[in-house]
This record gives sequence, C-alpha cells and structure tokens, in this order.
Amino acid sequence: MGTNWHPELAVSGRAKYRALVESVQKAIELGELKSGDKLPPVREMAFRLKITPGTVARAYSVLVDEGTLTAGVGRGTYVSASAGAKVDLALTGPIDLVSPLLPNMGQDQLIRQAMRRVSAEIPANCLMGYPKYPDTLNARQAFMRWMKDAPLGFYKADDLVLTHGGQNAILHVMQSVLRARDPVVLVDDIAFSGFRKAAELCGAKVIGVPWDGEGPDPAAFEELVQSTRADLYCTSSEVNNPTTRPTSPKRRREIAAIAQRHEIHVLDDDCYYTGQHSGETYRALLPRFGWYISSPSKLVSPALRIGFTLPPEGWVGEMQRSVQFSHFGVSTMMAEVFAHMISNPKLDAITKKVQARINSDLRIAVNQLGGYAIRWRSNVAIIWVELPNGWRAPAFAQAAEAAGVMIRPADEFTLREGRTVHAVRLAMNGQIDPAMFERGIGIVRDLLDNPPSSFTT
Repeated sequence: MGTNWHPELAVSGRAKYRALVESVQKAIELGELKSGDKLPPVREMAFRLKITPGTVARAYSVLVDEGTLTAGVGRGTYVSASAGAKVDLALTGPIDLVSPLLPNMGQDQLIRQAMRRVSAEIPANCLMGYPKYPDTLNARQAFMRWMKDAPLGFYKADDLVLTHGGQNAILHVMQSVLRARDPVVLVDDIAFSGFRKAAELCGAKVIGVPWDGEGPDPAAFEELVQSTRADLYCTSSEVNNPTTRPTSPKRRREIAAIAQRHEIHVLDDDCYYTGQHSGETYRALLPRFGWYISSPSKLVSPALRIGFTLPPEGWVGEMQRSVQFSHFGVSTMMAEVFAHMISNPKLDAITKKVQARINSDLRIAVNQLGGYAIRWRSNVAIIWVELPNGWRAPAFAQAAEAAGVMIRPADEFTLREGRTVHAVRLAMNGQIDPAMFERGIGIVRDLLDNPPSSFTT
C-alpha cells in the first residue's frame, strides 16, 4: 500500500496525535496496513486529516519508538516487519527474554526423587523445630563435592553458610560487613542490579567502578577506595552480568592486592557458574577479605532457593548471626533435598543437556545478531547487545515489548548517576520452543536494522 490509506480520526476526549497513533495500530490489527506498507509523508497526512504537521510527526515518532513503524531519511515511513509479528504473538503472549529460563532436562524428576527420599528419611525433630546449622552438614558437603574443581582456596564444610539463594546471600554479606554510619559500597559500573538494591536496603551509598579491557580499572578502583572509604566491593569475576565479560586472572590479582593493602572486602558473585573457571576467585586471592557466593539457580533450578556463601577467615560467625536473626536459617528439609539432588549421579548428564540447549539458543541469537556489537559466552544464558546510533535503551525495550518481545535495557544495570549506556540484555529462554525463540530474536534484529530517524515532510 502506498499513500491511499486514509485513517479515521476519532478524537473525542483524546489528543489528536494519540488518536492517529491508535488509528494506525487498529489498521495494522485489522490487516488494513501490512508490513512494508508506506505511510503518507507528514505534510500529506496532515493535509488529509486537517491537522498540523507537528501532530502527525509526533504520532509517527511514538509509533517508531514502539517499533510499529520504521523511518529513514529519503525513504519515508513504513510499517515495520515486527508490527505484523506483534499481532500474531498476541495469541501466545510476549516472548520472555528478560531473565534466563532453564530448560527442563530432567531436573524436575531429580527434585521429586529427592523430596520423596527426604520425606521418608528425615528425622522427626527436623520436621518439628527451627532449622539448626549442624543439620545442614549434608548440603554443605554436597556443595563441596559439586564445586571441587573451583579455585576457592582452602576451606572446610563448617566455613559454608546457607542462604535463600544468591540474592539473599548478598544482603547478608552486606549486613555482616557494613559497619560505618554512612557506608559505601563499590560495584562495577555495569553490574547486576541486585548489588545496588541490597546496598540500598542497608542504607549504603553505591558508587560505580569503571572497567577497561581486562576488568575493573585498578587505578580508578584504588582512587575510589581511598576517597570513599568504602567497606565493600561487589563484583562477578568470572561472568559479569549483564555483559558476560570475565575479569582476567592478572587483573584479579591486581584488584586483590589493592583490596589487601586497604583492607576492603570483596564479594565475588559466581551465581552464573558454568562448570569451569578461568582464574582464581577473590576468596582464594583474599583469604582475609574475600567472600564467595554461588547457587544452583542458573545451571540446575532456581526453585530450590538455596545459596552458599564462603566468608573470609574469621567471618563465618558474623554471617551466621545475620542469617540466624533474619530467618533462622535455610529449612533442613530443603537443605537435604539439595544434598540428595546434587549428589545424584544423573545430574551431570542433565546439566550437560541444559548447557547444550543454552548453547543452541546462543547460536541462533549470534547467527542473527552477529552483525552488531554483541558479547556472549558459551554456557552463559545471556547476550549483551550494544545498540546502533538512533536507538536508546529504554525506547528499544519499549519497541521490542510492543512487538511482542520482553528484554532488559541497560538502565537496569547502571547507576542512576552513572554514564549512559545504549545497550540491552537478552536472556535465553529454554522453556519455549526454539522456533519461537528464533522468532523473538528476529524481531530484535528487525529493530536493530531500523533505528529511529528523522521523518520526511
């Protein structure tokens, strides 16, 4: 369709630009406008509707921002490919690429088996009383076997503290460490938002640490440590969420030396554990100041809500007290379920299948998005996409959602006063059909291919 389509402008009670937006949306839903159809230029549409060109331009801008239209200098304004996809997707709901969703490769059966076994074997006193730390020994020993190849430094089962998942562990580490009246927490300038939210709950000010090609910038880190008197630095040395970047082994040693010199604690969040490590954790490099956190949420199942913290030397008791006074500890029943499940000889084959599906989805995404600046890692269920000129992260996320795909903009991973980052994070969804996942990636690519531009008049 060229310029023959004439909208009906029902203006009653609404701004004229909004009425035009809804008219275009309705025409697409009814099939009157299809993907690739060219809309009249701004001035021509204004003449037809007897409204100002500025009103038409505003309506077109809204539709471009949400992904319904695409526009280019000298080419005109068209119905985007994703607009047609949005109607089709209405039957199945949006494609969720917000957070990694693991495929079920048999984990449910392992958990069910573990629950049945625990229900038959657990002592009655564990079903009738508050959880006690000694009763979680099986879970702590199972964790040690599961992480036997991880470079964590020397530790014993009694050095591990159980929490309700990794996020809960972050909060308890902060409650243990933050002692100043006006505490300061350092985080990577692009980092997991859970660090910031936990710090805010603890009344701490959060300051970002810039990165270079190898990880946290050592000079900037030391300057911030000295100028802010920070108590804690939160990072993920193996897999930064959302960028997937690791900190190089050399850079980890440099950061550890600075932390040792200034006696600042370092929390190393390894919840995106993939089964292998490229370098030592900060717990191994900083026995007196390094904290390590991990959980089975990103490789086995997040439903268990169990996490493990390895505090530095002399801090186990402080961490245990924080947990005890908060929620009396993790349920003995759930700790036993974890112990049985993680020790099941079938688990290794299952996790390999989980990783195979993650990597299959990664191949789909990389094949479609490889022409853009993206970051990804094998076995890690996220991709970081830097947006081309013309796109801003919030507008891109809104346009993707309007087209039927839910993603996370960079704003959710940066500090409010930090630098502006024009990027989005896509997560692998192993709980939908691969064809549906590929369709979602195709919508994202279509938006990348057609960034907003000025409108022809």
